[in-house]
Amino acid sequence: MTAPAQQASEAAWPESLDALVAAAAHHRLLLENEYVRVLETLIPPGGRTAVHTHRWRSVQYVCSWSDFLRRDGDGNVVLDTRTMRAPEAGAALWSEPLPPHSVENIGSADLRVVVVEIKPHDLSSAGVPSHS
Repeated sequence: MTAPAQQASEAAWPESLDALVAAAAHHRLLLENEYVRVLETLIPPGGRTAVHTHRWRSVQYVCSWSDFLRRDGDGNVVLDTRTMRAPEAGAALWSEPLPPHSVENIGSADLRVVVVEIKPHDLSSAGVPSHS
């Protein structure tokens, strides 16, 4: 997703759908600054989050895995992890921003992921050298 498309996504999703607001029972803030926001997502077996968004690209670190269903904001299944190779604990995954969705843990273990959301930032003002 390009930066303008990402910014459009951010503007299109109301703050009320942010993971820490809409699905606070399953997301915990670990750290936040102007560059990143770090969340712990914990969904026990049989648990299901409320519909929420993740407005920024992220790196997801898998602490423990369980199969899950991801549904879009209308309740349609958009991902069933039983159809893919499950990542092992310790795996790191990349994610683009996620539009309104919910997650249901359909496995027998906790689904626990640390999510490092990368906030858009003008690196030229942060003292990072340009590679031009």
